[in-house]
Amino acid sequence: MDKIQLLYVENVISRKKAEVEQTLRFFMRVQNAGYDKRIDVVWAGEDGAWQTLPANYHSTMGHDKEYWQAQASFKLSADQSLPGNIQFGLRYRISGHEYWDNNQGLNYVSQADSGVNAIGAPPVLNIGFADRFEEGQKNIPVTVAVHNFQSGDKVTLHWTTDNWRHSQKTPCHFKRAYWDKEVLSNARNPNQYGSTIWKGWLKIGQAFRLQYSICLERNGELFWDNNDGNNYSLSHEPLKVLILNLHCYQEDHQDDKFSQIAKAIKELDVDVVCLQEVAELWNDGDGDWASNSARIINDRLPVPYHIHTDWSHLGFDKYREGVAILSKYPLHKHDAKYVSDSHDVYSIHSRKVVMAQIKVPHIGLINVFSAHLSWWEDGFAGQFQRLCEWADAKKSASVTATLLCGDFNIAAGSTGYHLVVDAHQYDDQYLAANEQGVFDKIFRVNDPHWQNYLSDDYRIDYIFLDKTSELQVISARVLFTEQDYGSVSDHCGYFMAFEPK
Repeated sequence: MDKIQLLYVENVISRKKAEVEQTLRFFMRVQNAGYDKRIDVVWAGEDGAWQTLPANYHSTMGHDKEYWQAQASFKLSADQSLPGNIQFGLRYRISGHEYWDNNQGLNYVSQADSGVNAIGAPPVLNIGFADRFEEGQKNIPVTVAVHNFQSGDKVTLHWTTDNWRHSQKTPCHFKRAYWDKEVLSNARNPNQYGSTIWKGWLKIGQAFRLQYSICLERNGELFWDNNDGNNYSLSHEPLKVLILNLHCYQEDHQDDKFSQIAKAIKELDVDVVCLQEVAELWNDGDGDWASNSARIINDRLPVPYHIHTDWSHLGFDKYREGVAILSKYPLHKHDAKYVSDSHDVYSIHSRKVVMAQIKVPHIGLINVFSAHLSWWEDGFAGQFQRLCEWADAKKSASVTATLLCGDFNIAAGSTGYHLVVDAHQYDDQYLAANEQGVFDKIFRVNDPHWQNYLSDDYRIDYIFLDKTSELQVISARVLFTEQDYGSVSDHCGYFMAFEPK
């Protein structure tokens, strides 16, 4: 595909009482060639003055494509006229390169108050759609543009809330008013470019996810808009989990790095944070809560999270070293226990794990464990077995998922990793999100040569998800690198998102 492609433009003038307002909307498909891309609409109205309107990310479309959109509104006043008829092009810039969709150099044109102009005049096109539910939303509007309206046209939404295990059909209806009455008080259904507007409502109740496609029936033929075979999808926010080993107060500029971690948690809107090598001053074994690194990070969030932390042993001869869980949502239950043979607080081979049961909106109860286990030669096998037995004991019919998170001190592909694979109970979620082919060979078909695929994978930090869980990973990203929030530890962080299967 081209780097950027216009899908449709809307040009609508609304009149409310004494106010007249013109709204321009541009919707486009772009190739996801990197995070540093910049996309603009370069346009001019009837005054001939060229302007730049930045576009913003809208949603993902398939593996390497995205939707972007731009919008601007103008009110008529004594000092400002409306743009009226406009001409424009789309500009895509990345890594010093520039790409255009400008109608092959002729520029696109949109007449004032002409409604929707769908480029290429597809028979049916979804417009104005979202990819997330609003809080408390139980009825979803779907707006459809139909080109070259004919009297016998029928538009139907085919939809599901359980990944097509069951599906429903809902008709759309022709709208005599072009847009919602709260936006336009006296607009018509303009047809300057041959597009008529239809609308349907989907009642989704408490569902986490909605998927749908649009079918136009005309003269015995079926025309579909199914998002290029991906279907359109809306959902509530996924569960977002971050894991990070804090390096037990051993970092230069430590205080600044605590602030950087809090910044990432805030900006990424993380739901659950699992921390290892959480430290506070030893203080003759009594600890010092004011110096606890998990507490300091939590206190720097705009709204502090719920926190559960405990310590295992003396670290670096001056700290109580342990693990922690921070949760945006209240902790339904929490616990802590040693999984190591040793409980000696003066031994680094004493390893305690904390767990929390958290009720996540629209997902349900999840059990989360934050662990920092020993190296293979120092007792990993026994510790992991005890952790799994403890996690099994905490499961119930009401628990949606179990996640074992943290620093497991086993390299991907190592003997310890082999033990996890052979147990056939937990899956490596970073691998599941980013290396699906390798993941399947290791965790699904047990390829005898699977270790070869991980020869360049040096991870020791993981989120392991119980195979019986009702969640699936949808994305996984490495954080706290020089390119992404900066280094804050001798470990990277891992940020993953999950949604119901």
